[in-house]
Amino acid sequence: MRKRFLAVLLGVAVAATMAPSPPAASAHEGPAVRHTSLGSVRGVDEGGTLSWRGIPYAEPPVGESRWRAPVTHRPWHGVRDAREFGDGCVQEGRFFSPAPSGPHYGLDIRDGLKKPVGAEDCLTLNVFRPSGRQRNLPVIVFVHGGSNMVGYSADPMYDGRALARKAGAVVVTVNYRVGVFGWLDLPGPGTGDPLGDSGNFGTLDQLEALRFVNRNARAFGGDPGNVTVMGESAGAVNVWALMVSPLSKGLMDKAIPLSGGLQFATPAAARTYADRFVAEAGSVDRLRSMPAGDLIRAQVRLGDPPRVIADGTVLPADHHAAIASGRYRDVPVLAGNTFEEGKLFGAVIGAYRPNDYDRFTLQYEFDADRPSGLTVRDLIADGYLPVDGPGGWNEAAGQLTDSVFMGIVEDSMNSLRAAGNDRLFYYQFGWNQQPAPFDTVYGAVHAIDLPFVFRTFDEGIFAFSFSRRNEPGRLRLSGLMIDSIRAFVRTGSPQHAALGTRWGQWPRSVVFDATDTAATARPGAFAG
Repeated sequence: MRKRFLAVLLGVAVAATMAPSPPAASAHEGPAVRHTSLGSVRGVDEGGTLSWRGIPYAEPPVGESRWRAPVTHRPWHGVRDAREFGDGCVQEGRFFSPAPSGPHYGLDIRDGLKKPVGAEDCLTLNVFRPSGRQRNLPVIVFVHGGSNMVGYSADPMYDGRALARKAGAVVVTVNYRVGVFGWLDLPGPGTGDPLGDSGNFGTLDQLEALRFVNRNARAFGGDPGNVTVMGESAGAVNVWALMVSPLSKGLMDKAIPLSGGLQFATPAAARTYADRFVAEAGSVDRLRSMPAGDLIRAQVRLGDPPRVIADGTVLPADHHAAIASGRYRDVPVLAGNTFEEGKLFGAVIGAYRPNDYDRFTLQYEFDADRPSGLTVRDLIADGYLPVDGPGGWNEAAGQLTDSVFMGIVEDSMNSLRAAGNDRLFYYQFGWNQQPAPFDTVYGAVHAIDLPFVFRTFDEGIFAFSFSRRNEPGRLRLSGLMIDSIRAFVRTGSPQHAALGTRWGQWPRSVVFDATDTAATARPGAFAG
């Protein structure tokens, strides 16, 4: 019965890829009105870019739909306004969370730390494309990071406008359920729906968003037969998960997973956590009716749930076996890491001197173009000083980089290579030109490559890094990286003339770096 259900479901997914595309906007409606399979949307012409924000792709996962597989949003009548971002999904406030006052970046993010922020009604996506009449553009779907616990598509670091223009692509950024709302394997008899009983609600949200893209790419000038799924950190874990999910057939043609790999939770670990979560509430029924904020507070007390569950339906029980037997999306892959990933996670080992509230404030208010008087000692605890000494910050952060990030990338890429994939590319990112002391405290830290990929230097969590002094080099480096993405989404290879070097297959790499004035791309190799 289960196999028959999956066969029918896969048939529906494939049939969706063959459905006729909605018509493009007529001349009198203007370029910012487009007709999707769900209804018409009005975006905004921003001079060089057309943008549509907050488009719902699934019904709100609230009430009886909490902890259920997503349902395609019902069609709407008239023209829906799509000029504002939708709410981020409900989550525990952390550095990469939305502000308590809404889906934007601001100083008040610090006021939401450890508290519930976002909303349950959150399954929206955003579309950006270059102005003009170009059709059949490559499509890039970006899945945000945040440990699958936090994050939101309205983060200014993920603003898709510059990437859309410079890569000549349709860029889509997606909200999906996170934390206990995204992954929770509830005990009990189940619903009879293998998808809803999988516990992988966040993964299913991403699949539903990809179905929306498949049905509607042409409405925005994109090619549904050329969709690259890109993600960073937990977003990269999700990209890898989508590559091995049997439900993603026909929905992705290339992959760009940055700073992440195949990393699934076991069903046993997921169920153990869910049992504890239910015990905290008293019963499954009570859990289903609790206010979202109370659930987040319970999650804070219990700790993070296991995410991305190897349930055997949405995701294979053994991803290595699935890849070895060819049951995965055999597509070109462009993966990457930063050289100092671990420097973002000093709080885990008590290496940061300020608490999160004070550190966020300090970084938010830092002026990269004015001498600050800050020193490394103001940010790094005495136990990790001197930074270059034995057991110092550089060594400790290097251990975090190796233990958390490098092993899963090596395992994931080697698994694909062993299965015969010969379109595997890898980059390493070394830019560390922040004003002192951040060049030492963070350097080539986890996620610092994203402002270069999106060319989003003006606002966001890393804005303190970007000064007038380092602008020439970083803009040139951003150009090299975006040109690599532009080539990859079109050809399956990131090679282009401006690199000035040959991009070899994994485990060879290209190392991206820059001084204050010049960018470089040199040959390298993975060293896990």
